Amino acid sequence: MKKRRRIRMFLLLGVAAVTVALGLIAYSADWFERAELDTVDLRFGIRGDEDPPKDIVVVGVDDDTFSDLREQWPFPRSMHGKVIDRLKADGAKVIGYDVQFTEPTEPDEDNALIEATGNAGNVVFATTEVEDDGTTAVLGGEELLRELRAEAANGILPDDPGGVKRRFEYSFDKLKLFSVVAAEHAGTKVDPKDFDSDDGTEWIDFAGEPGSIPEIPFSRVLRGQFRPGTFRNKIVVVGATAPVLKDVFPTSTSGDEVMSGPEVQAHAISTIRRGLPLQPAAGWINVLAIVLLALSAPLLSVRLKPGVAIGIALVLELIWFALAVVLFNAGWIVAMLIPLGTGLVSMVAALGVHYFTETRERRRTRALFARFVPENVVDQVLDRTDDDLRLGGVEREGTVMFSDLRGFTSFAESLPVTRVIEVLNRYLGEMSEAILDHGGTLVAYMGDGIMAVFGAPIEQPDHADRGLAAAREMLGPRLATFNQYLRDEGLHDDGFRMGVGLNSGPVMSGNVGSERRLEYTAIGDTTNTAARLEGMTKGTPHMLFIAESTKDMLQNPVDEMIFVDEFEVRGREAKIRLWSLPEATDAPTQAEAAAAGADDTP
Repeated sequence: MKKRRRIRMFLLLGVAAVTVALGLIAYSADWFERAELDTVDLRFGIRGDEDPPKDIVVVGVDDDTFSDLREQWPFPRSMHGKVIDRLKADGAKVIGYDVQFTEPTEPDEDNALIEATGNAGNVVFATTEVEDDGTTAVLGGEELLRELRAEAANGILPDDPGGVKRRFEYSFDKLKLFSVVAAEHAGTKVDPKDFDSDDGTEWIDFAGEPGSIPEIPFSRVLRGQFRPGTFRNKIVVVGATAPVLKDVFPTSTSGDEVMSGPEVQAHAISTIRRGLPLQPAAGWINVLAIVLLALSAPLLSVRLKPGVAIGIALVLELIWFALAVVLFNAGWIVAMLIPLGTGLVSMVAALGVHYFTETRERRRTRALFARFVPENVVDQVLDRTDDDLRLGGVEREGTVMFSDLRGFTSFAESLPVTRVIEVLNRYLGEMSEAILDHGGTLVAYMGDGIMAVFGAPIEQPDHADRGLAAAREMLGPRLATFNQYLRDEGLHDDGFRMGVGLNSGPVMSGNVGSERRLEYTAIGDTTNTAARLEGMTKGTPHMLFIAESTKDMLQNPVDEMIFVDEFEVRGREAKIRLWSLPEATDAPTQAEAAAAGADDTP
């Protein structure tokens, strides 16, 4: 058993080392980036919607706008100029225009937009067309924008795998991002050093799902159909929100839906204004979580039962999951998938080690039990073993059988050793089959003697019937078959007789021995008496002695049972009444009588 434990311990330590290594490699190589990002979306979902920013509003070119205006996109620039005028007149702090104005159109239309932009003095234009030096052609170029007190910014947001918008950066193609410039125009100081993650991006802290930022249709603003003061001191993001214009994206909070580009920009602006509240946790925290969760199941399994070890490891997994959610709500993003995944892999591997070692040992033990327990009850026996595959001691009502082959010791002296073993195996094989066929447990072979028990280790209410039936088969067809074999081989013309003792009562049974060698045994007064009954058949006409306790426990009484007499049995104060059967009663041969005193006694 110690060897098995050592093997299991080494395998578990190996599992721990391998899973830690795999987890750290997966983390450093970002093998599961997309799945890890999905866990961030899950955390947004668990956190739920928060209060939307009060100083940001979207003016959307939506489906209602197209229905109201009956205009094709892109709209004339004079319409955009009029919207800018309306917003400025209502007190908008910053007007962020998420519409591309890089190519000239009709001069009158362009001039109308330029004039409105100059009058507002607070317009930020988004563009995706940027020169190599970071300049743009928005409204004719940088020089005109400066005169208009306007600024162009990069409207691109980086894509995560799957095209999901989750993060933004300070600048792209040498041009600051739209959200950064809009926040700066609103008075927020933005330091590029704040974008200090490895890839230079920061997480957008979405307040909620699509529609969480207040939105007013473009057509209503164009016509002045809004309550005065709606845009006072607010950052206004104007852009296409109608899905048909294709400026929509999946985000961390959109689920199966999409969020319009202007609303994504609004969330990014709000994130900057609130000081970039979502930050990745220090890398060592993630590494520590990976190591601890990967080690928990294997190391706990070294000392604890597999179920307990896995249970504790699962609790640690749940704790880390809950901690990741709590930390997210507090503004920290820790790795979730790889620590939890590594922990689960280590649990499965630890269970695999236990399964491998236990299965291997159980196979060996099953084969061992199958030699002396009926095949159909081996699994029941194994279910009652402890962690070391030992049968614990139990006391049951059972029937104990001892049998012996009369005169075999003298017979064996005249034969070569190999021949003796061959004959003995033939005899034991016949008798063992009879015992096992009737549900008995073979406890021990003692030369040509056999000890068996019925009713243990598995309870058998009809143990006495089984023991008697086995004895009758042994003394009848099985002994006849063996004797015929001896005659055919020219070894013993007269054949042998047997002695069998049956006694029923309380039987204490279980595995005994050392860690290197175990044996199943049944002990107690019932066993001792059965052994003495078998010995008492020597020199009598009876091959079978049945204790009255066995006769009384028969569920199907045998009418032809013969009462022999009351006998004193060594070790017992009271006499015992013995019975036999007609077919097991015959005069012993002279050779048996002579050998009775010399034969081996169990």
